[in-house]
Amino acid sequence: MGHTAVVVGAGIGGLAAAIGLRRVGWEVRVVDRAPVLTDAGAGISLAANGIRALDALGLGAAVRAAGRGQYTGGTRTPRGSWLARMDGAALERALGSPIVGIPRAELHRLLRGALPPGTVRTGVTATGVIPPGEDGRARLTYTAEAAGTRRGEAGPDGSLEADLVVAADGVGSRLRSALFPGHPGPVHSGSTVLRAVTERPVDLRTDFELTWGHGAEFGHIAFADGRAEWHAVLNSPAGVRHEDPLAVLRRRFAGWHAPVPGLLAATRPEAVLHHDIAELATPLPSFVAGRVVLLGDAAHAMTPNLGQGACQALEDAVVLAAALDTEPGVTAALARYDTERRPRTTAVAAAARQAGRMGQQLAHPLAVPLRNALLRLTPSGVALRMILRHADWTPPLSPGLSPENRCRGNY
Repeated sequence: MGHTAVVVGAGIGGLAAAIGLRRVGWEVRVVDRAPVLTDAGAGISLAANGIRALDALGLGAAVRAAGRGQYTGGTRTPRGSWLARMDGAALERALGSPIVGIPRAELHRLLRGALPPGTVRTGVTATGVIPPGEDGRARLTYTAEAAGTRRGEAGPDGSLEADLVVAADGVGSRLRSALFPGHPGPVHSGSTVLRAVTERPVDLRTDFELTWGHGAEFGHIAFADGRAEWHAVLNSPAGVRHEDPLAVLRRRFAGWHAPVPGLLAATRPEAVLHHDIAELATPLPSFVAGRVVLLGDAAHAMTPNLGQGACQALEDAVVLAAALDTEPGVTAALARYDTERRPRTTAVAAAARQAGRMGQQLAHPLAVPLRNALLRLTPSGVALRMILRHADWTPPLSPGLSPENRCRGNY
């Protein structure tokens, strides 16, 4: 009898974990508390480490084809002058891939499409994990909507038994709280983000841009179909919301350089998403508790200032699958996963936090021009090495994840 796993959360990390586990021969079920997976979200940039992780999962080529390489752009001031230029071609020469921009909805669809129908069960809310018995198997307790039961999904209440539970249930993870009740949990970063995808194609001269003002950032990602994702990050207390967020942004960014006004004008008001940015500022003591392993934001939610949140979740998924494929047992595999992932994600999260403080969050009237002057004086090679420090990651060796074994296990 093969190994079984239950993955909690059908986001990028959870779906990637399910794909990786299936590639190494595990039977996998994914549960998500959403009644319907709506493919909500704006856009995402995937650095080379995220693309390499997708290559290991057999999806790199599909994501490259659906996305758009980020070769041009950089960081600007609100008046439009350049602080730093992006050299995507140099990144591609160094890492084999440029940064790739893709709608989150498209990435979700590609990930779900790599799983057999029926793998993902919606309307199921995980409530806790019962410690393993003598057989070593864990039991995930859950509640499920009655509608989910009528559709043949798990429920209405009960438990799912498996050799492994993967907690990929996001920054507000219930399972993390249950497993580590003494941990302070996520905290507000001091910033809030509004974002959307334009309704129609827009005329953009660059693939990717960030513009830094005083305590504010506006950026865009160009997509292959001509549309674009934009995001506006503001210093703000948690919980502040607006009746007409698009009107607020038009006032806040009035006078900023093109294409900021055009991106806002090409957006429907109802398309704007608004989320406060939370992070796990206090690292967890472990990513493993018995037969439960934490992954993605549930393990190491970080600020988006380096664009590494999804990439780190994809790395998690690949390392977990590789460890389970090559170690002599589940316990040894989980210990290896924790040893490999916790130091790296802690360092990346700390670097992202620092990047936010020196970038979007910086608001002091004397500090901002000093930061800008330093950026203009920074040699391009130094900036490239800073990106390589986080993006230059190679997936671990694993027979089940090698390209020639894509049909292994349940494929």
